[in-house]
Amino acid sequence: MSPVAVLIGPPGAGKSTVGALLAQRLAVAFTDTDAQVEADAGKPVSDIFIEDGEPAFRALERAAVARALAGSDGVVAVGGGAVLDPRTQELLAGLPVVYLETGFAEAAARVGLSQARPLLLRNPRATLKALLDQRLPVYRRLARITVPTDGRAPQEVAAEIAGRLAGLAGGAGGR
Repeated sequence: MSPVAVLIGPPGAGKSTVGALLAQRLAVAFTDTDAQVEADAGKPVSDIFIEDGEPAFRALERAAVARALAGSDGVVAVGGGAVLDPRTQELLAGLPVVYLETGFAEAAARVGLSQARPLLLRNPRATLKALLDQRLPVYRRLARITVPTDGRAPQEVAAEIAGRLAGLAGGAGGR
């Protein structure tokens, strides 16, 4: 069993929204690893960060991503920071990884000052910039397909991904 697509990208890229639309379009299941972490912990991600700390969250995240990648033949949305884990990077190798490319200005506008994004609680703009600087090279390296999301409706992004996945399956896909 292997996912038909694994969506990666920064906070605000639209992984959850686009992932659900893509799964619907492809008539497959959708798995959001952040939702799995919350279900496993019995509390929201923000509470895990505050009450248990980031290392505890990352351990739960690593397990949820591994489980999702091994047990899904649908679309999987992976939390924005999960890709920094070397074991997760190994699991993603060879899979149809789709990087939802989002510029800083658009990502900042999308995430706002959301309490649901615990890493962005203090100085959200500076923190988001630092996260992007750290993660962008990893997203680009892992991606087999890169799809820009700025100024685009989620339905349009999902449609492009579906078309690019068909090309990838036929050997033509790519960045």
